[in-house]
Amino acid sequence: MDDFHPLAAALDAAGLNRQHIFNGHDLPADCLATLPPHAPEQQLILIGHAGRRLWDCVPAATRPGPDPIDTYSQRTVDHIFAQFLPGRPYQLLYPGPRLIGLQALGHQAGWHQPSPFMVGIDPHWGSWFAYRLVLLVDSHFLPTPRVDRAHPCLTCQSTPCLSACPPGALKDGRFDLARCSDWRLQADSPCAEACLARNACPVGSEHQYDPAQIAHSYRRSLAMLRDWRMRK
Repeated sequence: MDDFHPLAAALDAAGLNRQHIFNGHDLPADCLATLPPHAPEQQLILIGHAGRRLWDCVPAATRPGPDPIDTYSQRTVDHIFAQFLPGRPYQLLYPGPRLIGLQALGHQAGWHQPSPFMVGIDPHWGSWFAYRLVLLVDSHFLPTPRVDRAHPCLTCQSTPCLSACPPGALKDGRFDLARCSDWRLQADSPCAEACLARNACPVGSEHQYDPAQIAHSYRRSLAMLRDWRMRK
C-alpha cells in the first residue's frame, strides 16, 4: 500500500488542501463516462483548494497571467510527485482537453452540493473552494471515505443570496442565466468582478477568498461570457 500522507501534507502546505482518492473501478458509470478507457484499472485523485491559502501561495509575479492558479497547481503537483513518488507516472486529466465531470466527482467525494447561485457549496467551506486537478495514477493509496455533510441551503431560512442578486436572477431559487448574463455585461455592472449573491452567503464566510482572487476569477468568467455572446 502506497503512503499518501507525505503527499497530502505537502499539498496542504502548498494551498491544495483538498484531496480525494478513488479506486477507478468504484466510480459510477456517469463519472467513468468522462474518463479514459483504462481508468477503472487505476486510481483517480481529485485535488482542490479551499479558503485563501492557495492564492497566498501563487507567486505575485504570475497573478496577472491568464491561468496563474492552474500553472502553479500543475507545477506544484509535478514537484511533489517527483519528491515523494519519483519515477511514478501519472496522467493529468484536468486541466486538459478532455471534458471531465468535476461536479459528479465532487458529489462522489461529498464535496459538492448545489447552491442557488450555481456554485458548489459545503457546510464548512461555503462556496469558497474549487476543483484544481484530476490525476489518473497507477498507485495503491488507501481510498478516501466520502465526506458526509448536510446540505446547508436546505436549512437556510434567511436566503440572503436571493435578495442580494441585483437583477433578481435567483428569483424563487431558480437561476436565470440570461438575466444574470445581461446584468453582468452592462457597463459598470457591480457584478462584473464578483457575484454579490455568493458574497452574501453566510456559510463559510470566514473562508471567503481574497478580493484580488475573486476579481481575477470573475474577470476571466466575464471575458468568456463576452466571447460566448459574440459567437451566438
